[in-house]
Amino acid sequence: MSKTIAEINSQPEVWAKAVALAREIGELIQDGAKLAVVGCGTSWFIAQAYTRMRETMGKGLSDSFTATEFPIERDYDRVVCLSRSGTTSEIIDIMKRLQDAGRPAVLITAVGEGPATPYADFEVVLDFADEESVVQTRFATSALAFFRATLGDDVESAIADAKTAVEFEIPNSWVEATQISFLGTGWTIGLANEAGLKLREASQSWTEAYPAMEYRHGPISIAEPGRLIWVFGKAPHGMPAQIAATGAELHESELDPMADLIIAQRVAVARAEAKGLNPDTPRHLTRSVILDEDN
Repeated sequence: MSKTIAEINSQPEVWAKAVALAREIGELIQDGAKLAVVGCGTSWFIAQAYTRMRETMGKGLSDSFTATEFPIERDYDRVVCLSRSGTTSEIIDIMKRLQDAGRPAVLITAVGEGPATPYADFEVVLDFADEESVVQTRFATSALAFFRATLGDDVESAIADAKTAVEFEIPNSWVEATQISFLGTGWTIGLANEAGLKLREASQSWTEAYPAMEYRHGPISIAEPGRLIWVFGKAPHGMPAQIAATGAELHESELDPMADLIIAQRVAVARAEAKGLNPDTPRHLTRSVILDEDN
């Protein structure tokens, strides 16, 4: 068993720990506060999901940014930086600049007391969700479980669904699909982006991700037999029939969308293994992007 699949399968247990930590910490961000969440790669997509959920729940203006595009001059009440290792160069740079401006950030990480820690005014360490594999799976979802719990969302049902997700039998057609498009609505757009990235990273698959209602504005043109359209949540009205007409396969799930992401992670591993690839060590990738002055 690969390290990646072992970490994927551990998510129900690890999410429960994240929820317990959220209850111990209590309110992370005050209701009504203007919030920015910053991350790179997977962490950026988790930030997209969290901020959209927070704003939709009426908790306050919430924006997400990849680190190099964060508008440092914008006046947020709180900035949260998400970094599995706490060593990502772009995140450390943002946190230094925020501290210099008298606006230190909250750091969410799996590795405490790292290079980013001195620039945080508060650090949340999800060390129980750390990973050995390069590809992020359980840290990302555990961070989102933590965020959801701080918002008062029902994560217990997601944990129950996660137990179903790790046992779900993956259809062979998903492993052999020549192309996969992931679609989301609201907070699940971030999950669609993350699912697409996961399959590209682990299995070198051709994947795309869109807001669900945008799919018919062009991307549906590539749908055909042997391709898969994966919707996190329920597909928009009329879309299943339109996809059926293309001959492509549609996946919708009654599971919590975060649990459905577990299935997408497992598909990434299955596709990698079918190609003879090692999902633990994707080509050209490292656990953390650490830049020197020449990069």
